[in-house]
Amino acid sequence: MNTALLRELAAVLPPEALVTDADVLEAHRRDQAEWAPSGRPAVLVRATCTDDVRAVLRLASARKVPVVPRGAGSGLSGGANATDGCIVLSLMRMNRVLEVDPRGLLAVVQPGVLNAEVKAAAAEKGLWYAPDPASWEFSSLGGNLATNAGGLCCVKYGVTGDAVLGLEVVLADGSVVRTGGRTMKNVAGYDLTRLFVGSEGTLGVITEATLKLRPKPPRATTLVATFPTLAGAGLAVTDIMARTRPSLLELMDRATCRAVEAYKPLGLDGEAAAFLLARSDAGGDQGVADIEAMARCCEAAGATFVTHSEDEAEGELLLTARRLAFPALERQGATLLDDVGVPLSRIPELLAAIEGIAARREVLVGTFGHAGDGNMHPTVVFDRKDPAALSRARAAFDDILEAALALGGTITGEHGVGVLKQPFLGRQLGEEALRLHRRLKGAMDPLGILNPGKVC
Repeated sequence: MNTALLRELAAVLPPEALVTDADVLEAHRRDQAEWAPSGRPAVLVRATCTDDVRAVLRLASARKVPVVPRGAGSGLSGGANATDGCIVLSLMRMNRVLEVDPRGLLAVVQPGVLNAEVKAAAAEKGLWYAPDPASWEFSSLGGNLATNAGGLCCVKYGVTGDAVLGLEVVLADGSVVRTGGRTMKNVAGYDLTRLFVGSEGTLGVITEATLKLRPKPPRATTLVATFPTLAGAGLAVTDIMARTRPSLLELMDRATCRAVEAYKPLGLDGEAAAFLLARSDAGGDQGVADIEAMARCCEAAGATFVTHSEDEAEGELLLTARRLAFPALERQGATLLDDVGVPLSRIPELLAAIEGIAARREVLVGTFGHAGDGNMHPTVVFDRKDPAALSRARAAFDDILEAALALGGTITGEHGVGVLKQPFLGRQLGEEALRLHRRLKGAMDPLGILNPGKVC
């Protein structure tokens, strides 16, 4: 243990901010990416304000000690995984909604507040915070910002970055910058807000965010369709997106539906190859027209069952099935969760490729995800006690990344690069773009102390 570091931290932080208990440190070593490597931190700092973060980064810079920022630990790429001897900087006690301005349609929040808490604070004023990751009930805004998280509603309303007006960020040397502002349009200077959103804590530590709120949308109508083939479901998705703008368009394959039914029976058809869930929140005649157009697309693509409902409770029940997809697959065994995106026109090819990979590698792959924007989550399920099964699972995981790249896609649509996908980043970006990433990192963090080993 670095006793000199602890003494210096104790001199600039409240006593309750420092944690060295071995069990607590162990619990803060990694996020939910079970197979991503992680080290052993020297200390956990539970920051309660921006000044705490400034003090930690000033000291870390002076001593050249790595700092790993951490939110709720719900990430899926190893982006919050500790390195040996680092300071894990937890932001979960910075958990206040500082302001909700109903006339300005914005909220100001700290990074430790949960996505669900922002939604609740907005709802109290009759407003809505749109970004809607599947982890909305337990993921923090800081983590959502760090990975530019997407979610179920992003097909219409965009990802987290589309709802950010401005940030307060502490840089590696402890200085504080503010980016953006409270206006809906702002093109003064470089877009530093966009630079920090999605940077996974490698360029600075976000300590405050000004978020865009929206009027609450009309009650949604929900459509459900089942398909005898994945290719048919993929074709329906591309046709729907070419003809209308759903507020949600999600897909689950047979393996995922069966896992959900085993976990929490909801009446899903376990024989169908694919289950498509769509919504329109346009309201009125436009909402009716949207749903009718979606139904026609599904029928033309070979759907064996199509229905829709305006009942809010029934719609939420169906949405529950989609939100249970990953936890249900986790109950089937150890998982390697992929997060790939392809152009909309290539969705049928991606689904076919995943089927082929599962067969070739002899592994179970449950595929679900945000079909409306081409962002799918093929989840490899295997027996963690079987070394051969683990080897096949890792090979399938890599094969899926390769397939996405071959289709002109991306290795991550919303979970981030972290350490899990870092070896593939250069393959997607190319050497020149990767070099530019490293130059930006060097300019913002010349000592390399901020979340080292992540992204690039």
